[in-house]
Amino acid sequence: MSTVRRRRGKSLRLDLPNGGGEDLPSVAAVFLILFDVKAGYTIAWKQSIPGLELNESVEYKSLPSGLHNVEEDLIYFVHNDDYAGISAFINEPAEESDRNALMLAVGALVPLSYGRLGKSWKHAVGLKELAKQLSKDPQKTELLEEFWNTHKPHDEDDSQGETINTESSSADKATPRQGRPSPNGKVRTRKRAVTSASALAPPGQSLDPYHPALSLPSFLNTFGPLIFPVYKAALLRKRILLVGQAPVEQTCNFVYDISILSGIPSSVCDLLPLEPLPTRLQPLFAVGVHDMPILAVGSRDQAPNSSVAEEEGVGYGWVANTTDDILALKPHLYDTVITMPPAYTKDAKEKHWPRLGVKKGTEIKATQRDLRRYRTLRRELRRSNLTLSPQTSRSPAPSSLRLETDQETYDDASSTLDSELVEPQSWSALAYNSFMWWASAGEKRTDLNEEEEYDAALLRHFDSSSYSDRSPTRPRSSGRSPAMEFSADHQGLGLEMRIIAYFHRLTTLILKTLADLIDASDSDYEPPSSPTATAPPPEDNPNEEDTTNDQDDQPLLKSSTSPEEKPPIPINAEDMSRMGLDIWSESDRLFVRELVALYWGRRADVRGGGLEWCGVRIC
Repeated sequence: MSTVRRRRGKSLRLDLPNGGGEDLPSVAAVFLILFDVKAGYTIAWKQSIPGLELNESVEYKSLPSGLHNVEEDLIYFVHNDDYAGISAFINEPAEESDRNALMLAVGALVPLSYGRLGKSWKHAVGLKELAKQLSKDPQKTELLEEFWNTHKPHDEDDSQGETINTESSSADKATPRQGRPSPNGKVRTRKRAVTSASALAPPGQSLDPYHPALSLPSFLNTFGPLIFPVYKAALLRKRILLVGQAPVEQTCNFVYDISILSGIPSSVCDLLPLEPLPTRLQPLFAVGVHDMPILAVGSRDQAPNSSVAEEEGVGYGWVANTTDDILALKPHLYDTVITMPPAYTKDAKEKHWPRLGVKKGTEIKATQRDLRRYRTLRRELRRSNLTLSPQTSRSPAPSSLRLETDQETYDDASSTLDSELVEPQSWSALAYNSFMWWASAGEKRTDLNEEEEYDAALLRHFDSSSYSDRSPTRPRSSGRSPAMEFSADHQGLGLEMRIIAYFHRLTTLILKTLADLIDASDSDYEPPSSPTATAPPPEDNPNEEDTTNDQDDQPLLKSSTSPEEKPPIPINAEDMSRMGLDIWSESDRLFVRELVALYWGRRADVRGGGLEWCGVRIC
């Protein structure tokens, strides 16, 4: 498998305010979209910087299908790969001549040089207020003129924008280090990508009111243990499509969450040899049927040497949301599809969960290990949330911080979590667990206690002044890891930042473990001797013509073995356990094989758990 050609994405970071609410990014365009009973949605007013054209793509991205059923909404989208769009939609009662409804949207485009999503959420309050005022009188375009004149780029902002662009680039990619050869034969000139939350949440600071990361607790509540299969698909840089109904603000926020949780921490970038490195999953946010050509790009089903692969980059991946159900019926547009439950099911007596599937129609479920990890994660988050000091805790809506427990039965194996969302136990796992229960006389197993403490350690040992990507190192033998010691300053990070730190530590753990296994395998591997060394000397072949001059450009020794020629990396059940994966699950074994192929271009021989009796493998 050839995976040497990658696109590098910009690092996904959490940007916090420096204090005060006046640090708003400049806007490259402002527009007003009105619904006309004859012409439909039309751009009624617009202003933009020279060279930026507001075509119909802005119109349909700002107004996804189904918005006529909601009173208001906030939409994020990407325009021309250079601008982040934000649109505030409002639906107000009107006269019968206007079909009893006045629907409009006020939006803006922000350069992506200001950070991920261009920090466009900072304009959410102003745009929503403009939409409310214009819904009373859409002809008051002087309000839009005032907004444009206030936030458009000025001469002094141009140089500032260049500085911001440079700072963003340097912060995202840092300085290049000395190049060195990689297994694919190219010189590594990697720049470190900042995808962690380090130094982004100093004490006393908080996220902006409309920051997408504020939805992380809701993201955890909505997906339950399915958050881990979604995270694994994002780490594999799959094309992930969220399909749901209006309103779309929450699903747009979930797109941001998936992208930032699956980012590659800077501390492990040097461990990944393939260049350029896919450090993050590209978020596209709201998309529709007009974006089908863009969504089709990046499929790994394409031939590596095809023209599309050369121009667009195969396997780059993205995550997006849509209200057009027809996109889910076209499997060539995505790798993983997530069907979101309708908004009205939020208050239903029975919990409605998202449905995960692949293009072949197979449903994706969490593993038994994911379920245990999810329970530990929620318990630790509840514990830390209760101990957050008033100085570090925010005051958002109670629902955003609430961790639901009334519909979850944590110790009941027949709960809805187990039956609907989690893979059933395999016969091998059932036989092993039954044997261990018999051998331990019904006592709780020590390995499960260690596993629980190990998962909890991923949320501990934080420092209030800095955040470390370092994950706890799980010992091969029993015993408590030093990183499991609880830090007295663990309250320094808010709930959202702790969730991000948890997944970044999990990513660090998985990639570091795989890197160690690959290094150990390569150190034991001796490539076959070069045929050049065994070739007879020229004097032993007097009848052959002298071809020395014809081979001056040929190397004297054979080049180092390519990744495809090296033997598979052996990964056993103990290694799977060290990475926090399910040793009994075929889906986790497939995940490891794809991960090794994606980031190292190597093959992996993954062995799961089993039960042996007197040296004989029973299952």
